[in-house]
Amino acid sequence: MVRRIGKYAAAVATGLMMLSAQASEPIKIGSFVSATGPASFLGDPELKTLEMYVEKINDEGGVLGRDLELVHYDDGGSASSARNFASRLIRSDQVDIIVGGSTTGTTMAAVPLIQQARIPFISMAGAVKITTPVKKWVFKTPQSDRMAAERILRDMKDRGITKIGLISGTGGFGSSGRAQTLEAAEQMGVEVLADVTYGGSDTDMTAQLTDIRNTEGVEAVLNFGFGQGPAIVTRNYADLGMELPFYQSHGVASDSFLDLAGSSAEGLRLPASPLLVPDSLPEGDPQKEVVQDYKAEYEAHYDSKVSTFGAYAYDGLNLAVRAIEKAGSTDPEAVRKALENIEGYVGVTGEFNMSPDDHNGLNVDSFRILEVQNGKWTLIN
Repeated sequence: MVRRIGKYAAAVATGLMMLSAQASEPIKIGSFVSATGPASFLGDPELKTLEMYVEKINDEGGVLGRDLELVHYDDGGSASSARNFASRLIRSDQVDIIVGGSTTGTTMAAVPLIQQARIPFISMAGAVKITTPVKKWVFKTPQSDRMAAERILRDMKDRGITKIGLISGTGGFGSSGRAQTLEAAEQMGVEVLADVTYGGSDTDMTAQLTDIRNTEGVEAVLNFGFGQGPAIVTRNYADLGMELPFYQSHGVASDSFLDLAGSSAEGLRLPASPLLVPDSLPEGDPQKEVVQDYKAEYEAHYDSKVSTFGAYAYDGLNLAVRAIEKAGSTDPEAVRKALENIEGYVGVTGEFNMSPDDHNGLNVDSFRILEVQNGKWTLIN
């Protein structure tokens, strides 16, 4: 009997020591972002945001009494690199959750591995196909390109516009945005009279815009793309003297776009989160304080302008933390279920209400319509 009790006590002691050791280990947040390369305007503020807030959370006591450890890689915008880094995060680094994927291409390259490994993943990319149809382990923070298309078309219709010209990039974001715009336009009673595209390496889109200008009946123009392309389109649009209402997608919702486009951007509209105009939000708006705080903290820490894209990382990290706290552990299935049932989380991008049928949790009205006036973003509605 004494021997049995001794063995039992030793086993209990060993178990307690293992639990204690596990509790003292950091919670690993994995990430792959496009911090360099053509999508660095997305990945750079995302990585900076993750680094800043992991440090802040740890200074405030961590999560479940444990520090967070950010394990990150720069995929340079390459889908193959993203896939390799996702594999490394899962197999070698053994992270507890991944908040990453700056672009649709890098995100989708990693999705099969993540689904197979059964680890929660929160993407920072926008295409609707990331979470539609629902993938059990995949979530995302930006509004979808479908929501952007619907919000733009609704604003156009409010202005009496029902016939448009569409120009879009041929990359993953532009192609998906084009497809979603065409579908939404048909459903909303808007005719797309001209439909042209440009490649990622194109340096002049005058020919495509001239085709739109020469198309009879066009009442407004929408460009769906990101990176340098939309700024070139905007400058070409102004050079051609086109005076039709001009829209861009949320893919260029940042102050850096205004720097690239210059005075040519005057008067254009796009859908965006309120981060670009925080002080314009009315008192009582649930997002106002969240948006103002993120903007102030980021700009004070880095002495540079805040970015809509960094906000996707802010929301992704906070959703991950909330899910882990709700789960009470880092057990993957418990965290996944907690993510799937988050309700009423007010982030910088919008108010998130996840469900088993919705792994994005945002609606069309989380977009605000902004217009460039006197070289600055202005809240329209």
